[in-house]
Amino acid sequence: MKRTVLVVEDESAIAELERDYLEMNGFQTEIAVDGEQGLHLSLSGNFDMIILDVMLPKLNGFEICKKIRAELDIPILMVTARREDIDIVRGLGLGADDYITKPFKPSELVARVKAHLSRYERLKGSGASSAELEIRDLRLDPDSRRAFVRDEEIVLTTKEFDLLHFLVLHPNHVFSKDQLFERLWGASALGDTQTVTVHIRKLREKIEEDSANPVYIETLWGAGYRLRS
Repeated sequence: MKRTVLVVEDESAIAELERDYLEMNGFQTEIAVDGEQGLHLSLSGNFDMIILDVMLPKLNGFEICKKIRAELDIPILMVTARREDIDIVRGLGLGADDYITKPFKPSELVARVKAHLSRYERLKGSGASSAELEIRDLRLDPDSRRAFVRDEEIVLTTKEFDLLHFLVLHPNHVFSKDQLFERLWGASALGDTQTVTVHIRKLREKIEEDSANPVYIETLWGAGYRLRS
């Protein structure tokens, strides 16, 4: 069965180009031309992945992303024409898995879609039950995908949980941004490793008592990040 992708994009030339390249690579693709249609189709449950433009008529991509993530756990790739940190942080903070900035090469878009879907399907198909993980006051339940700090549950997006889970599984090991991007986003030399920086920042805000002076996720300048046990 072909995997299905929804493209939510109001610029018809861009939407049709994305659809053409995705269909040439074996994906079944549908287009939504505004935010309201995009949200309605997204919540139908008929798609394996959503490519979501930020600037849309009727309902913007941030609002759609938030509503999708409240109901569905599927990969969301946000498309933005701006590279400002605030847009990127907002989109990732609302639960988007990754972002890509216009203009982009269609081949890069297809590679990102393949990488995210491949990784998502591996996670979904793993099946095996996993024991809870604890490091000091931090506790993770991989099966229910719940996280607790000092016995209080914290709400994490899909990728925030994946990143924290990975770090907890490899305590005291230093990973560069490139390594984390490749391991967790499923592609090397694709995308922007700023995605990793944003997710680290958001995680610190949620698990650290003082995110400016972290005791869990440390930065080793010039080397990367590690979770200290």
